[in-house]
Amino acid sequence: MKKVFVTYFTHSGNTKTVAEKICEQLNADLFEIKTVEIYPVKYNLVVDQAKKEITTNYRPELLSTKENLNEYDIIVIGYPIWWYTCPMAIFSFLEQHDFKGKIILPFCTHEGSALSTSVEDIKKSVPTAIVKEGLAIRGSKVKESDSIIKAWLSKVL
Repeated sequence: MKKVFVTYFTHSGNTKTVAEKICEQLNADLFEIKTVEIYPVKYNLVVDQAKKEITTNYRPELLSTKENLNEYDIIVIGYPIWWYTCPMAIFSFLEQHDFKGKIILPFCTHEGSALSTSVEDIKKSVPTAIVKEGLAIRGSKVKESDSIIKAWLSKVL
């Protein structure tokens, strides 16, 4: 049996909800990616900061990281879509670990842009990993997403 690790970055809490649902379905370990600098709560301010980070290819410092990722076979990575890709905190996390030969299952929460370029961007960031088809869940559908998650996991695992 393959060992699964679920990690996520969240702003509004939607991504956390999905990560917890995935964790329950897979009996996986869970880890929240947090940045040292806290993002603004107000929507327009966080949008502006996200755009600036993406434009400058900024890598925010993470509050902590997960040790011993080598003991996991499958890494599920969740994030909200910010400016058509992952928040830069995801890339900070990816760059801190060796994903060679790991299976990565990306998922996102969004409000209309679906996965955008996030899966391709993850593939570029970790070229030695096996990045499978991603899952996009609209923020307003998070609470009732159990069957969508189950169907996606059946497809990619």
